[in-house]
Amino acid sequence: MSFIKNLKQKWQTLVIGYRFMQLVKAPYGDFSGISRLSTIISDPHSYKLVLEYLSSYPQGKTALQECHLLGKIDLQTLHLLPENTLGYCYADHMLKNGLTPPPVSKVVDEKSFAGVHLLETHDIWHVITDCDTTKAGEIQLEAFYVAQIYPSPLFLALLAKNLLKTAIEDIELTEQHMNALAQGWVLGKQAKPLFGIKWNTLWETPIQKLRLELNLNHAADQTLTATQVYA
Repeated sequence: MSFIKNLKQKWQTLVIGYRFMQLVKAPYGDFSGISRLSTIISDPHSYKLVLEYLSSYPQGKTALQECHLLGKIDLQTLHLLPENTLGYCYADHMLKNGLTPPPVSKVVDEKSFAGVHLLETHDIWHVITDCDTTKAGEIQLEAFYVAQIYPSPLFLALLAKNLLKTAIEDIELTEQHMNALAQGWVLGKQAKPLFGIKWNTLWETPIQKLRLELNLNHAADQTLTATQVYA
């Protein structure tokens, strides 16, 4: 029995490695392999730990109970809002980057809700944290996710993927990418939890007001000391 279990574990490790390297070889911005990696790397135990963590604070617990989703988003309508609002900034981000909101999904339990919620709010997190869609910006947001969604094998793997891509393809950007990682981690630790926020009720709210309320003073504006980074 232990032989079969060990064989399954070794096979799973090989599959994870294969799918991980597929992501490493893919161009920046190609997210097609993320769901395949997520399927194999996010085992039931890690899912359980993530859900327990998200349920440890009221906002996360309520979100998992209510399974509140964004619903259909009209970017053109949001783009008519005042320029200082969350809705305008989100729509502007999406339109300038040629992005479309994820399709409206159905959820059957808290596990599926967590995945859908994180997917559909990904670009809102980009906007509210002021992490752009450059290579450094993606690394910064991934480090923010690692700090906020604990413990997540997927976000750690995505961060590791981009660090390996830096080593292979962009070694000259090492300092920029490591600064982004440190800034994202510090920002994620200092900020209030973003998971579970009902963003579609906040479209008309000034984005700076939200950042202040969520303690999202951008890490790029701070002097990072060793104490801050490793605390």
